Amino acid sequence: MQNPLILASTSTIRAELLRRAGLPHEIVPARVDEAAIRAALEAEGATPRDLADALAEAKARRVSERFPEPLVLGADQVLDLGGKVLSKPASPADAVAQLTALCGRSHRLLSALVVYQGGSPLWRHVGQVRLTMHPLSNAQIERYVAEHWDSIRHAVGCYKLEEHGVQLFSAVEGDYFTVLGLPLIEFLTWLRARGELA
Repeated sequence: MQNPLILASTSTIRAELLRRAGLPHEIVPARVDEAAIRAALEAEGATPRDLADALAEAKARRVSERFPEPLVLGADQVLDLGGKVLSKPASPADAVAQLTALCGRSHRLLSALVVYQGGSPLWRHVGQVRLTMHPLSNAQIERYVAEHWDSIRHAVGCYKLEEHGVQLFSAVEGDYFTVLGLPLIEFLTWLRARGELA
């Protein structure tokens, strides 16, 4: 990397994906009011895709204003269930309710990545994956949440495909990295085109 890289996120999986891809980086969490941004955009009728993109941009912009030299990555992920956006679960009961809504149906995960430098946007991408969940009984859902709550409490959709959550699905159409919240292939392709990668 010619330019230093900052991940404006506390996501451990995004940081791990960057590390495994050989991209040294610093983590600087963005201090943005995601709930306020989300509420304002939803009031304006923003699409789930636009919501993911705007939240990722807000994070990248905030950190880039403080650190103008590095490339700053802002990322966000939104779950779109037939036009309704699901957020991270507030409680185990909320997780059960969300998984109940998802079971036997297809939904989209939208993973946005926006890169800033010097307070200005350089690149953006919103990856999309379609996932179909098996029909599950109430007992299966409750057991899954009880056994995995500590892991899924910060996960959009209340599951982690990289863990036991993969057993919940009958089909996944799209890029695995996008499911994990970071459209890594597209980002690496952009870095290579810029001459950042040898």
